[in-house]
Amino acid sequence: MNFSEIWLNVQQFWSSLDNHPYVNASLTLLALLFVALLLGRIGRFVIAQGVGLLRRQASMRWIGDLSDNKVFHRLAQIIPSLVVQFGLAIIPGLSDRLQTILGNLALSFTLLSLVMAISASLDTMLVIYARTEHARTRSIKGYVQLAKMLLYVLGAIIIVATLINRSPLLLLSGLGAMSAVILLVYKDTLLSFVASVQLTSNDMLRVGDWIEMPQLGADGDVVDITLHTVKVQNFDKTIVSIPTWRLMSDSFKNWRGMQQAGGRRIMRDVHIDAGGVRFLSDEEERHLGQVRLLNEYLARKQPELQRWNEAQGNVAALSANRRRMTNLGTFRAYAQAYLDSHPSIAPHMTCMVRQMQSTAQGVPLQIYCFTKTTEWGEYERIQADIFDYLLAVLPEFGLSLYQQPSGNDWRGALPNTAMQLAATRHHA
Repeated sequence: MNFSEIWLNVQQFWSSLDNHPYVNASLTLLALLFVALLLGRIGRFVIAQGVGLLRRQASMRWIGDLSDNKVFHRLAQIIPSLVVQFGLAIIPGLSDRLQTILGNLALSFTLLSLVMAISASLDTMLVIYARTEHARTRSIKGYVQLAKMLLYVLGAIIIVATLINRSPLLLLSGLGAMSAVILLVYKDTLLSFVASVQLTSNDMLRVGDWIEMPQLGADGDVVDITLHTVKVQNFDKTIVSIPTWRLMSDSFKNWRGMQQAGGRRIMRDVHIDAGGVRFLSDEEERHLGQVRLLNEYLARKQPELQRWNEAQGNVAALSANRRRMTNLGTFRAYAQAYLDSHPSIAPHMTCMVRQMQSTAQGVPLQIYCFTKTTEWGEYERIQADIFDYLLAVLPEFGLSLYQQPSGNDWRGALPNTAMQLAATRHHA
C-alpha cells in the first residue's frame, strides 16, 4: 500500500464521520489537544535551547536568573492553551455553548500560567536586587510579597470571572460588600504592610542590624525582613520570628549606631570598700609621685592645695581645716590617666571615671569609656584587661575592693570567736 492509498483511506474515513457529528467533533478535539501538547513541547525545547545560549554570556546573567526561577517554563505553558483557544473555531459540529466553555477553560489556563510567570519574575527581581549594594541595608522582600499577594487575588478574580463567563467588575462589586470580612481576615497583613513601609521609609531596621527586644526574647542579628515577620538570629543561634507590626507597636533597641560609630561603650562599676578611704600621708604622696601616670595630676594638685592651705593662715594647722589628697581621689585620677593612655580606648569619645552614690556595697567608681572596636570578643578582652589591672593596682593606694563575706570568711571567724568566749568564761 503506497502513500496515495493511505491518504485516500484517511479522506474516506473523515468523510464518513460527517454522518456522525459527535464522533467527528470528539476526534477533532483530541487531535487539537495532541497538536497543542506537541507544540508546547516544541516551544519549551526551543526556548530552553535559546536560553542556554544566552546565559553563557556574562552580561546576560539575568537570563539565567529568569530561567532558574522558571519564568520561561511558565511562559511556555501558555502555548498549548493558546493553540486550543484559536483551534476551537475549526472543530466542526461543536456547539456554541461547548465552544464557549472550552474556550473559557483554555483562557483560564492561559491566565493562570501568566500569573505564575509574573510571580516568578518578581522572585527573579528579588534575586537580582539581592546582589546589589542596597540589599545589604534595605530589604524589599515585604513589598514583593505584597505585590504577589495582590497579583494572586487579582488573578483569582479574573480567572473565576472567566470560568463563569461574567465580568470581573461584577465580582469586584461583590467584594465591596465583603470589605469588613476582608479587613478582619487580612488584619495582620495590613498592619504588617504599614509597619514595613514605616520601618523602611524611616530607616529604622535593616538586614544585619543587631536588635534587642527582651519582651519577645530577641537579642541578635536581623537575618530576614518579610511582609509578615522579621527573623532575628539570637547569639545562641536560635531564630526568633517577630511579627512586623510588633516592631512599631513595641519598643526595641537597635545597635546599628554603635556599629557605625566604631566604638562600643564600657560602663561598669568598681565598688571600693569605704573603710579604706583616707587622706594620703606625706610619705605616700612622695611614693605616688614616682608613678608616671600621676605626674601631671600631682603637679597640678599639690600646688593648688598648698596655696589654698596657706591662704587659711594658722587655722590650717588643724587637720580638719586644710585640704589634703585622698587615696580614693588619687586612684580616680590614676584610673582616668590610665584610660586616656590606653591604646584600645577611643580618644574622641566620652571617657571618664566618676564616683557614684555610696551604697551598702561600698563606694562605686564607674568606668565610662568606649573601645576602638565593636567586635564582641575583642571588646570583652579589652574590658577584662582594664578591670583586671585596676583591681590589681588598688592596694598601691591603700584601697581594697568591697566583697560580701563568704562562707569561708564566716568559718574562719567562728573558731576565733569561740576561743574568745571560752577565755572570757575562764577569767570569769
